[in-house]
Amino acid sequence: MSQTADVKVGKSPWGPNDERGALNLLDESVRADVLQRADPSRVYDLSVDYFVGMPSFQGAGDPSYQIFMSHTPQGTVVDNLNGVGEHVNRHVCYSGDVVFMYTHTGTHIDSLNHFGVDGQIYNGYRPEENLGSRTWTKGGAETIPPIITRGVLLDIAGLKNVDCLPDSYAITVADLEEALDKAGLALQAGDVPFVRTGRMRYWPDGTKTLGNPPGLSLDAARWLTTQNIAAIGADQECVEVGPSEHEDNWLPGHTHFLAEAGVPMVELLNLEELAKDGVQEFCLIAAPIRLRGASGAPMRPLAMALRKNA
Repeated sequence: MSQTADVKVGKSPWGPNDERGALNLLDESVRADVLQRADPSRVYDLSVDYFVGMPSFQGAGDPSYQIFMSHTPQGTVVDNLNGVGEHVNRHVCYSGDVVFMYTHTGTHIDSLNHFGVDGQIYNGYRPEENLGSRTWTKGGAETIPPIITRGVLLDIAGLKNVDCLPDSYAITVADLEEALDKAGLALQAGDVPFVRTGRMRYWPDGTKTLGNPPGLSLDAARWLTTQNIAAIGADQECVEVGPSEHEDNWLPGHTHFLAEAGVPMVELLNLEELAKDGVQEFCLIAAPIRLRGASGAPMRPLAMALRKNA
């Protein structure tokens, strides 16, 4: 374990009122380029289903995913809450649901207010002025725009010729460079790299998909942000390696990406079909639920392979 991570809160180059961080790199030219090259013959859904009993963070004290019906066809007949009577309620069959969950359940994106350093979140926002009784007023999930850009698969499990990287394997800068070289790609400003460890092949077995994750070392995380990426993602629960390699910071990757570099993080992606089909660069289209002030939100990322000769 090294001595310190030495992560500091970052100031946005887009000004003192910025809440989007690196997502500001997603301009019209980035969107136009990737959309015109997208092959719509197959759309890859990179998200997971939500269901009762799914792996989540109950061990950290967060609630498990729950869904229950607030209205059923037969119950509507009995309750007659709408006041239209039995005959109409037997004719019109009404169902409704309620969902209760931790916002970091399943495939989701971390907002920039999720982690901070020394009492501040990205761009110097402090809780004394910007944290209410319910949510932050800065850096929440509602500030994340639709993400339409080039995605790049960094298949580290494939690079190592294993089904899944070993527990707590720290992905290095050399691993990332070798994966890019093998794919014949280089990262460009506004790209979103997705790191495959192989963990999602075991989903939804929580004993194999959560805990002691292989993931990015802090050096690898810092190298990625020097490439001007817009966001980062992985097929495990925290993108970075766990447990931490740094004694002063239990999630140095989170504090670097979110608080220092302003780079949102997408977690628990299903990258298995992309890897199986050898799709290494793709048009990424993704957006979270606009939960105002939330530290994260469910996301359904979609991918379409890019035509090579477009």
